[in-house]
Amino acid sequence: MIHLMKDFPDNVLGITAEGKVTGTDYETVLIPAIEDKLKRNKKISILYHIGANFSGFELSAMLDDAKTGMTNLFAWYKCALVSDNHLINASVKFFGHIIPCEVRVFKNSELEEAKKWIIEN
Repeated sequence: MIHLMKDFPDNVLGITAEGKVTGTDYETVLIPAIEDKLKRNKKISILYHIGANFSGFELSAMLDDAKTGMTNLFAWYKCALVSDNHLINASVKFFGHIIPCEVRVFKNSELEEAKKWIIEN
């Protein structure tokens, strides 16, 4: 399940993924939140927190994630991933070099640092 985080500037989207993340989570929560932010902002930043109770992505969620990222490829200002999942962290570090925005990976213990970084200009 994906939950929206609160208390971010209008150009920053913060989300937390817990349990199993589904395509429905992307279609009903994440994608509408991104579209809403992009109506008011030319570029947005995203903080994607993979919580301690995260158990994985459904295939449809992974496809929606890739599609969303590519559809909005030049809409990202900064991206922060907060996770203790070594495979996800390594993947984001690898693919972060081809995304045309600044990308940083943080551990769950660094969530507050990630929040500070994502709102900096």
